[in-house]
Amino acid sequence: MSFAPSFPVMLVTKDNVRIDAAHTPSRGAPDLGIVLAHGFTGSLRERPTRRIAHVLSGFGGVISIDFRGHGRSGGETTVGDQEILDVDAAVRHARTIGYARVVTVGFSMGGAVVLRHAGDRGHGLAPVDAVVSVSAPARWYYRGTRPMRQVHWAIERPAGRLAARLGKRTRIRSGVWDPVPPAPHEAAALIAPTPLLVVHGDADAFFPLDHAHQIHDAAREPKELWIEPGYGHAESAATPELIRRIGRWVSMV
Repeated sequence: MSFAPSFPVMLVTKDNVRIDAAHTPSRGAPDLGIVLAHGFTGSLRERPTRRIAHVLSGFGGVISIDFRGHGRSGGETTVGDQEILDVDAAVRHARTIGYARVVTVGFSMGGAVVLRHAGDRGHGLAPVDAVVSVSAPARWYYRGTRPMRQVHWAIERPAGRLAARLGKRTRIRSGVWDPVPPAPHEAAALIAPTPLLVVHGDADAFFPLDHAHQIHDAAREPKELWIEPGYGHAESAATPELIRRIGRWVSMV
């Protein structure tokens, strides 16, 4: 599969972190910009993310980012805390280059971050026109599945952080959150009247369905919940048809 051409972009966040990004111009609505936020240890250069950007570009222009601490971006990842500033830089860039409507689409950690970005009330972040959260956790520190216990090992142990740095080019900040940021479900309660779409698979090995229901139940209208039969977790499991359905949804808001 050949992908739509994209062009490199370097963004700078409010806290002065360089964010590596790419712009895939719209093959659909010229006024719609879509900010694409990957999951933990992901990258805009990985094939699943590139495929998603290609499909979404049929509905609007796509700004894909590498979160701080990932790939060629600067800094260290805070695993869902300061990443709201990375999304904010991409939203502002989308407005600057002419997109009148801007929607955020995030997967896993990125799904939690776009919820927090849209629900933020304290950082003066740029507003968005809709939010799509896919395969996201509803709450922090979840360890109820084996994959999430492995994620916590990578975050919390020196050996885990070294493995993430060498194996996935992901640099993880050591230490603990202080203060602990609002949980994704708490942020979801503050997003309205911005439309929210929550997408989750019933075969997700990381976060069971109660996470999706907790996010959706906390949010106010307008909101939608899609429970996808057989869908696993985040970018790697997302089919082109699911991404096209998401693209149609964002094009209608």
